[in-house]
Amino acid sequence: MYQTLQIGDTGDDVKILQEKLKMLGFYNSIITGSFSLATEASVKAFQQYANLEVTGVVNQETWDTLIQYTEKAIAPISVYPTLSYGSTGSYVRDLQTKLTALLYYTDSINGNFDLETEIAVKRFQLNNDLTATGVVDSQTWNLLNNLYGNLNSCVLGDENTDTDQNYLTYTVQTGDTLYSIARKYNTTVNAIKELNNLTSDILRVGQVLKIPTVFDDDYITYTVLPNDTLYAIARRYNTSVDAIKNLNNLTSDVLKIGQILKIPTSNNSNYINYVVQRNDTLYAIARRYNTSVATIKSLNNLESDILTIGQVLKIPTTAGQNYITYTVNANDTLYSIARKYNTTVSAIKELNNLESDNLQIGQRLLIPV
Repeated sequence: MYQTLQIGDTGDDVKILQEKLKMLGFYNSIITGSFSLATEASVKAFQQYANLEVTGVVNQETWDTLIQYTEKAIAPISVYPTLSYGSTGSYVRDLQTKLTALLYYTDSINGNFDLETEIAVKRFQLNNDLTATGVVDSQTWNLLNNLYGNLNSCVLGDENTDTDQNYLTYTVQTGDTLYSIARKYNTTVNAIKELNNLTSDILRVGQVLKIPTVFDDDYITYTVLPNDTLYAIARRYNTSVDAIKNLNNLTSDVLKIGQILKIPTSNNSNYINYVVQRNDTLYAIARRYNTSVATIKSLNNLESDILTIGQVLKIPTTAGQNYITYTVNANDTLYSIARKYNTTVSAIKELNNLESDNLQIGQRLLIPV
């Protein structure tokens, strides 16, 4: 029987733990016998994969499950190839799709592992206590796939779906029933069955369901990511913790990865979110949006003028400027927004410094008027 292990522990049992995690593809560092942050991240990734309580602590249940997996394993669980800068193909496209859903990647999904993809990978690795190499190894794949599998992301309907129909996709977990899912998302069993053409109530783990939902101008939906807090989300969307808790009937500040929150929003917000692009400077951004470097630094609590690609800045907007702010909703496209406000896609992209037509729900855009 192995001892319970957690961060800070050392010894032979930690070495055994690291060896077993490495065998399964969850640990890709040196076998040190020291329970580090990297070891804890690997344990959490395995616990998520095995449907255990994700604590990062290796208790007896985790040991038993780990041993069970390694005894029957002949190869790492992840069968995905290692990817790095310069890689191309369908696996890169899959990587970009998952990073986009998790809000780490905002460029086009093109199957090319370019600089933007590498930056997104590094951000994902940093935020999940992995070594930020920019190389997508088996450990990165396993954690990415587990987080993506738990993510209830907002998607558009296919060609056979009414374009006015809004829905979420949900991946069935162990213990789920149609009734519990319907209660969770404030809908009915019949509505879920009708939308998914189900003829019975039987579900299987990993099954993807469309969940009917309603979006309006008063809020957008947000999927909780690793390290999110109510305070951080409230700051990002210029609202308050109490407003989010009231809208979602929350009784505590505890969040779960993959949890979907309603975020109160208004198209009259006094700032937009701007994603820093290559070659951007504070001076250039300030000139573009008719503000000052000092104002941007003050609003974003910046102590220097140094920017990083992918950094999100709040840019102040004022009444009387020749644009309005617009919050992207489900099913929005640049073309539909341009038609709504009698402008062009090119004008919106130029004003917002967009390099692709991809939009994210909750994204704020400047619309020329």
